[in-house]
Amino acid sequence: MIFFAVLLLWPLIEISLFIAVGGELGVLRTLLLLIGAGLVGGFILKIQGLNTLLAMQAVSRRGQVPLQQMFDGFCLALAGVLLLLPGFFSDFIAFALLLPFVRVLLRKELIRRYGLPEMTAADEGVIDAEFHRIDIERITRDE
Repeated sequence: MIFFAVLLLWPLIEISLFIAVGGELGVLRTLLLLIGAGLVGGFILKIQGLNTLLAMQAVSRRGQVPLQQMFDGFCLALAGVLLLLPGFFSDFIAFALLLPFVRVLLRKELIRRYGLPEMTAADEGVIDAEFHRIDIERITRDE
């Protein structure tokens, strides 16, 4: 239900912002602002994406699952899609996703809301396993 509400409201917000900004700046400046935001956002996205990829590789080399880096990668991919969409609202959301502290807050909120476990540095050496005791004396007597 929320998805459909967002799907309906998003274009209305974008159109309203186009009209408001266009009325203040004029058509040419509004279009240049959108193009500039896309170019700057794309540049930041490239840098952030490369940093996330390098961090993911470093965590993988230590034998850990790079869950946080995967989440950051998803957020950056979403930011890239939003930067491709024309509009000020989508650019605002994309630029917010490009900020590392916003991604940390979003990840913590998802963990809190849905009760997901968060992998921390303390969990690195913990292996969750089941075991069964074997009575060696009984095995040697039965042979």
